[in-house]
Parts: sequence; C-alpha cells; structure tokens
Amino acid sequence: MGYIKDLREVVGHRPLIFVGSVTVIVDEMGRLLLQQRKFPHGAWGITGGLMELGESTEDVARREIMEETGLKVDKLNLINVYSGPQNYIKAENGDEFYVVTVAYYSEGFEGDLIIDKSESITFDFFYPNELPKNIVKSHRVILDEFLAKHYSYEGKTNLYSY
Repeated sequence: MGYIKDLREVVGHRPLIFVGSVTVIVDEMGRLLLQQRKFPHGAWGITGGLMELGESTEDVARREIMEETGLKVDKLNLINVYSGPQNYIKAENGDEFYVVTVAYYSEGFEGDLIIDKSESITFDFFYPNELPKNIVKSHRVILDEFLAKHYSYEGKTNLYSY
C-alpha cells in the first residue's frame, strides 16, 4: 500500500478513486474460497486488494492471492467491472474513496493455503448453496453474479457456457 499511503499524506481524508481486483477461486469440487477478514471483523469476502503503480488489474489479482493465501493462479476469467456510488467507502480512520473493482474467477490454483494473519482470520471453501451469511456486501453482489452466470440450479459448475 505504498502508493496509497503516500497519496493519503498529500490529500488527507478527501475522497479518491482507487482501482482494485478480486478473484473468486473455485476448487476441483466446485467450492468457492472465501476469506474471513479481520476488517470488517469476522465478515467473509473474496481475496483481493487495491492497485499499486504500474500494475494491471490481473497483476493485482495475482499479487493479492499470493500475499493473502500463498496460492498461485494462472488463468483469470473476467466476471465484471463494478463502479459507481454504491462503491463508496468511508474507512474507520475517515479516509473516503470510491473503488472500481475488476472481478475475476479462476478454476485452478497451485500451492498450499497459508493464512496472512495480518488481514485474515481464516479461509475456507464453501459450496455455492452453503455460503456464509456474513459476506461483505459488495462481494455478495459479485458472488451472486458469478453464480448466476456459471452455476446451474443443481449446483453443478457450468464454467464454460454463458
């Protein structure tokens, strides 16, 4: 967060526009990886974060996955881009920002799950019909769209057809 920290020193708490990426990671059984976050405490969400200078949105997605989980993903598939007034956030410290979020999904990953305790309480895989109730609101929108496009009513993956 070097860029954002440096920018905040110049502009204070004024509203800014940030770009970020999140990734829905799907395992071989069709379960979705969710992160139980420290902030907001206990809420579940999708792995992701904000862009640093010089990164593409794909770079952000891969970096955040590696930093937060220790996993490596290869192919990223676009779900959608989310922006607008519903993406306004006022942090506990008074910082205000709007986030343009690029959401991806990836069907495969390599490595062993390692939890970054500075950001996460835990990670767990969930079947789509068993997702926890306490999901970050903006991430719930992304998950709902992903599931509507890529899962049948029987709960089986349908990742290659639209």
